[in-house]
Amino acid sequence: MNIKYITLVAVLVCSTMQIQAGNPDRAGAAGATHLLINPWARSSGWGTNTGGVKGIESSFFNIAGMANTKSTELIFNRCNLFQGTGMSINTLGFSQHVGNKDEGGVMGLVINSFGSGDIPITTVDQPGGGLGSYNFNSLDFGLAYSKNFSDAISGGMMAKMVSSGISNVRASGLAIDAGVQYGTSSISSAKDSTGRLGKIKKLKGNDTKFGISIKNVGPDLSYGGDGLSFRGIPDNGTYPQTVEQRSSGVNLPSQVNIGGSYDFRLDKGSETYYQRLTLGLNYTSNSFTNDQIGIGVEYGYKDFFMLRGGYTYEKDINDPVLTRTAFTGLNGGFTIEMPIGKNKSSLALDYSYRFTNVWGGCHTFGARINLGSSD
Repeated sequence: MNIKYITLVAVLVCSTMQIQAGNPDRAGAAGATHLLINPWARSSGWGTNTGGVKGIESSFFNIAGMANTKSTELIFNRCNLFQGTGMSINTLGFSQHVGNKDEGGVMGLVINSFGSGDIPITTVDQPGGGLGSYNFNSLDFGLAYSKNFSDAISGGMMAKMVSSGISNVRASGLAIDAGVQYGTSSISSAKDSTGRLGKIKKLKGNDTKFGISIKNVGPDLSYGGDGLSFRGIPDNGTYPQTVEQRSSGVNLPSQVNIGGSYDFRLDKGSETYYQRLTLGLNYTSNSFTNDQIGIGVEYGYKDFFMLRGGYTYEKDINDPVLTRTAFTGLNGGFTIEMPIGKNKSSLALDYSYRFTNVWGGCHTFGARINLGSSD
């Protein structure tokens, strides 16, 4: 293996050692925790795809998968988070293959907007509200680059600008994501008319995929704004003064994902596979809450139709008192993808649903356009 591949993997693994994993006592102490919510319909439909995720949607699980963008991809997703609460996530992603087919890489841009819906304003004197409402929101920008270093190895990195808060208190910061994917290709032996073993032919797709990624690594966030100021009279003073309070820094919700998947080809004896069944397994190490283990399955037919489902487990997830998440762990979804034009372009519609133990679950709708191919 080339030394640059070894160096890339070594840097990523060493970086994960700096992240404190799975400390539920620190739950609720991080800032920008909305970064832990998957806004994409495809990958959230089975909750595990660190090893095999592709395109700009890989910005959540493993940015290395963006290297598989063949030409141009544009995608928009809308997540109605916890139906009935008014919370939502709107995500726009764009990726473009740059350079030549063999040596070039992929540039990507992700814009993520989170909104809480209207929250009534209450005070000590008016705990019942009646003073109007406010909204917590976040607008994040991610700029990414990924590259295939060989037929089997790809790597990528993304820098994210995070800005979140309310109208009079806000925090901004920088976060870094990085990841590596490894895949083994399917091959078969073709026989000639005499029955002799002929040329080895590479089949479409990879059977085994593995990936590792780190997310949300960066300096602490610190909130500031007029909302942290108040007017009062000092103990030894006579005139009112404006006092500005300083906010202590809060850590980003760092995370490590390790996952793999295996493709079962259902059309045996053929070089062109129409049906695929993929089994995926994922381990997520969280720095501020419980670690998670996810298992999922996806059925695909000719890449035109995909049906998926999965379960994500964490400690006490089934205990209504001790659980630290609103999700029950069950999720599912599907994709319908249609070819358009004659240059391998396609239009896809994605949907996923995540079950919750309160409210009405999470619906995520997505639309994507793949323009052409560099093959």
